[in-house]
Amino acid sequence: MTAVVSPGPLDAALLPEGVRSRLVPGVNGLTMHVIEAGFESPDRPLLLLLHGFPELAYSWRKLMLPLAEGGYHVVAPDQRGYGRTGGWDPDYDGDLASFSMPSLVRDVLSLVFALGHRSAAAVVGHDFGSPVAAWCALIRPDVFRAVAMMSAPFAGPPPLSAVPAPGGDGSRGAGSGAADIHAELAGLTPPRRHYQWYYATREADEDMWRCPQGVHDFMRAYYHFKSADWPGNRPFPLAAWSGGELAKLPAYYVMDARRGMADTVAAEMPSAQQIAACRWLPDDELRVYGEEYSRTGFQGGLQWYRCGVSPRFATELGLFAGRTIDVPSCFIAGASDWGIEQRPGALDAMRHRACTDFRGCWLIEGAGHWVQQEQPEETKRRLLEFLQGLA
Repeated sequence: MTAVVSPGPLDAALLPEGVRSRLVPGVNGLTMHVIEAGFESPDRPLLLLLHGFPELAYSWRKLMLPLAEGGYHVVAPDQRGYGRTGGWDPDYDGDLASFSMPSLVRDVLSLVFALGHRSAAAVVGHDFGSPVAAWCALIRPDVFRAVAMMSAPFAGPPPLSAVPAPGGDGSRGAGSGAADIHAELAGLTPPRRHYQWYYATREADEDMWRCPQGVHDFMRAYYHFKSADWPGNRPFPLAAWSGGELAKLPAYYVMDARRGMADTVAAEMPSAQQIAACRWLPDDELRVYGEEYSRTGFQGGLQWYRCGVSPRFATELGLFAGRTIDVPSCFIAGASDWGIEQRPGALDAMRHRACTDFRGCWLIEGAGHWVQQEQPEETKRRLLEFLQGLA
């Protein structure tokens, strides 16, 4: 195994003034790249921001200073497999266990200590970062004193004997087993497959990394397709965990089985006029993602999904069956985000069973899946409202 070597910190010109990029060595075998704000005062409480896929620490750039102004040492890492963090195994056939949920929690815990803190006032996670944040709070509530989950509800640990269902986080599945749902989706016309099982395939990385349109345009279409800018993002609850119901999800979740993700999103590429009008992700900011993923590929992030759909890793997480998140918690998502409905019942399970001190569920208008980028002001307001209520 040849571990990925970090290329060093991000160019300071790409970040707001007052936000810095640096490398933190000795983080569970990683040299972890972070961006941070509010680092000038050593006694500030720590606030951790965890990104999802296909994102980076850079995805939190719009919230770093506003949250630091709330009195926090705000730190957003490039997580294992992403961006400028080094020390992880990039091989599809490599050390998959290092990307399992317990390992990802160990990464975050190790980062807390490497930064000189003993605890975090809160851990905030978006997309796949949401279940990582949830598991941090569930496994180590003594360290992670509160949790804000964004865009991906956490339905609780799996039972002692679990078959993974889409969600990628090892949380409780809904409805029938995974094998049954695959058969149902494959039997539809046209045949379908769930994106998380596609992400677990050997060809997924090459499909996106070496796509005909190039990584920059792939990222543009992918981000547009899952944002409030795409008119089809009008989510509603699904009636059941069945192929027919899941087929109502957009194609970025339940795909035509004959197409890869690059081809799927290319059909929704925004026009030049739409791109020019996109204020929440102008092309110069998108270029940061394009350049990073052009260098690393996507396999690091895809390894997370492989663990998420693996019976082996779901069974291991069954060790925590019946445990709840008992620290203060909340949920924030875009009102136009299908992520809140992709697993029937998950949102209600999070609010009423998985969390015992749930403080609020906010769905923000004018935002799709990328809520902290599409509507940073309202996201900041809700996060600070939650954090201030912890005192």
